[in-house]
Amino acid sequence: MSDLKTRHCQSCEGFTEPMPREDAERALQQLHDAWGIDEAGKSIQRSFKFKNFHETMAFVNAVAWIAHVEDHHPDMAVGFNRCAVEFSTHAIGGLSENDFICAARIDALFD
Repeated sequence: MSDLKTRHCQSCEGFTEPMPREDAERALQQLHDAWGIDEAGKSIQRSFKFKNFHETMAFVNAVAWIAHVEDHHPDMAVGFNRCAVEFSTHAIGGLSENDFICAARIDALFD
């Protein structure tokens, strides 16, 4: 896998199998340590903390822009100074490289 943050999401609707757990674990190593894979191996998630609501919403808007550009959308839980982000490729019922690409792009917001 090349540098994830430089890649772009590809359509996987209907013809891609979910990523095997081994491959997901390897891809996870390319992300910030705070990302994790759920027990079922169907999603990755990370929680972010901020100083205030303004910073939280700026982050949410940046994630929304990434999701829009890549046409791959996370689930987010937003609070005053926190945001939890979860990626899963619902069309295939598990993880795809797209989830890791978007996560890497979010990580790049903090580089």
